Amino acid sequence: MNNHSGHDHASHANHGGHGGHAGHAGHGGGRPGGLAVSENGYTLELDATILTAGVQPVSFRVMGPDGRPVTEFTPEHEKELHFIAVRRDTAGFQHVHPVRDEKGTWSVELALEPGDWRFFTDVHPAGHDGTMTLGVDAAVAGPYDPRPLPEATGTARIGAYTVALDGALVPGEASELTLTVSRDGRPVTDLQPYLAAYGHLVALRVGDLGYLHVHPEGEPGDGVTAPGPEIAFMATAPTAGTYRLYLDFQHDGVVRTAEFTVRTTAAAAHPDAAPEHEGHEGHEGHHGHHHGSHAHH
Repeated sequence: MNNHSGHDHASHANHGGHGGHAGHAGHGGGRPGGLAVSENGYTLELDATILTAGVQPVSFRVMGPDGRPVTEFTPEHEKELHFIAVRRDTAGFQHVHPVRDEKGTWSVELALEPGDWRFFTDVHPAGHDGTMTLGVDAAVAGPYDPRPLPEATGTARIGAYTVALDGALVPGEASELTLTVSRDGRPVTDLQPYLAAYGHLVALRVGDLGYLHVHPEGEPGDGVTAPGPEIAFMATAPTAGTYRLYLDFQHDGVVRTAEFTVRTTAAAAHPDAAPEHEGHEGHEGHHGHHHGSHAHH
């Protein structure tokens, strides 16, 4: 198994509390978020965009439409702000929760390897209608050894844990993804609530790291959702392509991350739409033939 398939956060316990979070970016129709540094007048502003490799402090602000740092937020999944760091080759994924001072500056420690990085913030400024995901680039100095994209597989292993992925990403359609957690071959049925859920999923589009719209199904204490072994999500892929999925789950007091590479599948044709679809294809074929004849002449 590729060594990018997952990791646990026991060794990063002092990095601000790793966790996961269902992506709220791109509300409505699966539009990816995190592709812009500014949205609706709010801007993600780093104190430094060139950083040093190693465990390093990172500080930033979310600037409001009035040009001042935002100091009031509506909590989402028990936190005012969720911060995600990932290298452009999709390695080094970290989901942390920075600490904010009274002036609106956030601080957190990240474990950084040389290369080009993308930082995301999931925030809901007080008074703003809904959550937004802002993204900004950062460079970490040093020799950069980009890693190839891990192959697509339905299984990730993190130590004694195995996570199996079932379901497909379909462009433009909401689809269910089910992740099943086991340890030493036995189903895990006592997952611990973490940030108001049994699991949190971040999905990024390979090529531009567009941040996907992902919703958890159910929540702890609702009388329906079991604490494992299955964790279900609804996800909408905005386009065809390849995506990286990062699942955070907590068991025995440790948050672990399982990573997957997923390629989209074609949408199923609706039976009543098939004749029209076939006719459209025929028209396109005729159109192409016409142009070919025209070019010949």
